[in-house]
Amino acid sequence: MGYGVRLLVWGDYACFTRPEMKAERVSYDVITPSAARGVLEAVYWHPGMRWVVDKLTVLNEIRFDSVRRNELGGKIPPRNITTAQKGGDIDLHQVITEDRQQRATLLLRDVAYIIDAHFELVREKMTESDNIGKFLDQFNRRARRGQCYNQPYFGTREFAAHFRLIEEGDTVPESYYADTESRDLGFMLWDMEYKTVNEEKKEYEYTPKFFRAKMRRGVIDTAKAVTI
Repeated sequence: MGYGVRLLVWGDYACFTRPEMKAERVSYDVITPSAARGVLEAVYWHPGMRWVVDKLTVLNEIRFDSVRRNELGGKIPPRNITTAQKGGDIDLHQVITEDRQQRATLLLRDVAYIIDAHFELVREKMTESDNIGKFLDQFNRRARRGQCYNQPYFGTREFAAHFRLIEEGDTVPESYYADTESRDLGFMLWDMEYKTVNEEKKEYEYTPKFFRAKMRRGVIDTAKAVTI
């Protein structure tokens, strides 16, 4: 694939929250394809391209840890924000001491992955100067320098993700599960499928997509995944 990339990402903690857990956060066993796409977009994004994750390699042993954190119990209602945008006099403050909730989080610790991905062109949003080579060069240059539009993270923003570009000839770390023939990780979130309902009113709807994640010798082949 002429425009594929390979990125090594790692961090101290991660929490890829299972959507079925409502009150308290419980992480999936490994990074989800949508979270991996988010890391790539943090390094380089352009409206004329779309990232597609092909393969995820789990480098470190899957280990969980439990912590308790203070969180806000609610969110600012969207109608309040809309009112403020229209010039209405409304208070948008949230006071943590008045709406604090302590919740348990089952998170991952000492994580490291290799993300294999490529990008597809979104031609209707490209300019005359945009092309495959330009996008690939810009991503590689930014990844080599450690540049990003915003700090990549693993699930939640307090769990920062570090990254390094893996280039041809570089030594590739071996997975802890390289000798494990197969491991079923169950159903995982694939991504969110967005659909425009009303372009003028900027109304959209989204549907979550899931897939059965199976890790073979430390590798999850997301390119062959069947979503539901």
